[in-house]
Amino acid sequence: MSNVQTNAPHWFTTALASPVDTGRVDVAGAQVHYRAWGPSGSPGIVLVHGGAAHSRWWDHVAPMLATGRRVVALDLTGHGDSDRRAEYGLEQWAEEALAVAKPAGISGAPVFVGHSMGGMVSYVAAQLFGEDLAGVQLIDSPVLARTPEEEEARKQRAFGPKKVYPSRAEALERFRFVPPQDTAVPAVLRHVAENSMEEVDGGWSWKFDSTFFARHGSNHLGGSDPRCRIAYFRAENGIVTDAMMDDMRRRFGPTAVVVEIPDAGHHVMIDQPLALVVGIRTVLASWDVEDSVAGMPG
Repeated sequence: MSNVQTNAPHWFTTALASPVDTGRVDVAGAQVHYRAWGPSGSPGIVLVHGGAAHSRWWDHVAPMLATGRRVVALDLTGHGDSDRRAEYGLEQWAEEALAVAKPAGISGAPVFVGHSMGGMVSYVAAQLFGEDLAGVQLIDSPVLARTPEEEEARKQRAFGPKKVYPSRAEALERFRFVPPQDTAVPAVLRHVAENSMEEVDGGWSWKFDSTFFARHGSNHLGGSDPRCRIAYFRAENGIVTDAMMDDMRRRFGPTAVVVEIPDAGHHVMIDQPLALVVGIRTVLASWDVEDSVAGMPG
């Protein structure tokens, strides 16, 4: 174990020591890999990662959300340990996120929590099948615009043909966030980086299919009044401008919860994971109260 991990905060080591289930679900001919925490057969959450990320970005967050809930983090196809496809699209990924919920142990309508591109996937899901969701929570996601990862890829400044590094240590040294982010909990950064690579012919490379950046768009991104409850966490130092936020607020409708997480970069779970957990928990508790009141006899 590295010195960074040895000196990791107690909450981090406790989270990583939590029991986790893994599995795979066939969705439209592709195997979709997931990780899951908490009691199976309970109401739950599906965590949807951003572009070029994977389910293990949530390893230190998910267990803190799993008290009385089933928390599932999937690898979207083209990412992590899921299969690759000939083509990718937000609508297909939204279907994958819903399709894993029940087989992974979630009872009833899940809540989607999506970061960056995963927020776009979650918003499309709300437009496509909001009646099958208990709500969606979006994290610093430019719901209509392209994500920073996609912009960099299209400018060929990042995520071109994947490089193969001769050693795992060299690959780890080259790990970078897009957009750049200097703030991070060191143990979290190390864990995410170590689990973002795989051994390939000739050395080590990243666990995503770079062709996913040519994904299909979705007209549902521009939709208004999602068909389920919505909450939005904006990072204070993230990628969402005031104009973008104003547009999203208008489209989300008057009942949407919108909160800014102080001193957070775009990758909120990397530098402000505890604040993010508090935000997600608070919204979930509020929605639980709404559901309880709605279920009471009039």
